[in-house]
Amino acid sequence: MRWGLWTLAARAARGPCSLCTRQSSAAQALGSGATIFALSSGQGRCGIAVIRTSGPSSSHALRSLTAPRDLPPARSARLRLLSDPRSGEPLDRALVLWFPGPHSFTGEDCVELHVHGGPAVVSGVLQALGSVPGLRPAEAGEFTRRAFAHGKLNLTEVEGLADLIHAETEAQRRQALRQLDGELGQLCCDWAETLTKALAHVEAYIDFGEDDNLEEGVLEQGGSAGGWKVQTGGILAPKVSSDSLPSACLPPHTADSKVRALEVALDTHLRDARRGQRLRSGAHVVVTGPPNAGKSSLVNLLSRKPVSIVSPEPGTTRDVLETPVDLAGFPALLSDTAGLRDGVGPVEQEGVRRARERLEQADLIVAVLDASDLASPSSRNFLDTVVVPRGGQSSGGSTQRLLLVLNKSDLLPPQGPGPCPALPPHLLLSCLTGEGLDGLLETLKTELAAVCGDPSTGPPLLTRARHRHHLQGCLDALSHYKGAEDLALAAEALRVARRHLAHLAGGGGTEEILDVIFRDFCVGK
Repeated sequence: MRWGLWTLAARAARGPCSLCTRQSSAAQALGSGATIFALSSGQGRCGIAVIRTSGPSSSHALRSLTAPRDLPPARSARLRLLSDPRSGEPLDRALVLWFPGPHSFTGEDCVELHVHGGPAVVSGVLQALGSVPGLRPAEAGEFTRRAFAHGKLNLTEVEGLADLIHAETEAQRRQALRQLDGELGQLCCDWAETLTKALAHVEAYIDFGEDDNLEEGVLEQGGSAGGWKVQTGGILAPKVSSDSLPSACLPPHTADSKVRALEVALDTHLRDARRGQRLRSGAHVVVTGPPNAGKSSLVNLLSRKPVSIVSPEPGTTRDVLETPVDLAGFPALLSDTAGLRDGVGPVEQEGVRRARERLEQADLIVAVLDASDLASPSSRNFLDTVVVPRGGQSSGGSTQRLLLVLNKSDLLPPQGPGPCPALPPHLLLSCLTGEGLDGLLETLKTELAAVCGDPSTGPPLLTRARHRHHLQGCLDALSHYKGAEDLALAAEALRVARRHLAHLAGGGGTEEILDVIFRDFCVGK
């Protein structure tokens, strides 16, 4: 009996594909054959440029370019003279490093040449490497793809590496580092292990359901049908409840309880309001208000450049002006919009229409009012139609948030604003003097953390639509598991759920998906 259960557990762990094994047979073929080379540091003049190779001919390439010809100790920097293997002409004095596989970034034999960063030096070394038999220039992302092929990185870690390269804010860097460290991949691996154990229990019941030695509580189906039907010998057996199973020593966690706990975990991650995706691509922050409230001045102040034209003439901004900015460490797409009023002409009316349309798409609305003109009809109308309705949503369960800013505080008398309607929570700011800017940035940081999530704490975030697709597919498969009345169908539902987790981490991924992911890398990475 024990041997049968061990066999079933091993079979469940192998199929349909093992999530925790970071290899793809299709990707493995990439690492065979040619040795690739590329400039891995940035283009242009620099103090040091890094050129690297990966593949079986890396050691031959290093011997061909260096004198003396012997390889340096593994993972130790040595100063060597680089020469053209065809003419023997000296190219540069460089630090060289030798990384024999599998203890390298790609898992293959690798070489790094740290040369002086002048364009002529870099060009000469690259041409010399191109003359070595068996070497060819690398394609975009090919080094990382070989690392994936040799199990050095799983697919979520590859995506984390890509995000780290493209990170422009502190929050993006923190999130990318957590994903590169494997937190999301490990979480998926833990979930897959849960499904593996549940599948082993289900298959144990299918194969040994009539065995008196089957432990009690292996299955505990709580579906509306009251139990499963087991197909044995072509005859549909009666439904069997856990109460009818023989008693013995069994761990208290049953297949059903594990699956139910996994469903809760998956649902929690899918209900994260797409925070990880917003943090990766940038939250949409829309600055709105009546004309002449100082919207364009605020956009210029936050972006630290003259994005919008500032003029005392109402209706200067006629279209939506967008600029990517770093707001208190979070990425944001900042939009300046036309002042909300009944336009005096068709062009301004179109600008107001676009502004209202953009409001509906915003993650965070920064509503700006003139602190010295709060009793005017335009300010009252803006409060009644924009601030009050959306302010109530922001404090509730809506994902859209609103921040009210009273600009031109430098025009206020010492006693503060004059008679005005009751205002919701707000901040005072002077775009002219900068007074109140620090408080505004701190509040923006809090609001954006609510919109994008805090990458420093909590569980790892889902950063791509691909992640959500596979988690939703896994959750849908588990719903079929709960509704299945036949054990064979229940087992298949678990296999489908586990297959989605395997695809998320890269196991069994199609070449088309891999091509999309790796093509975003620069050459040399």
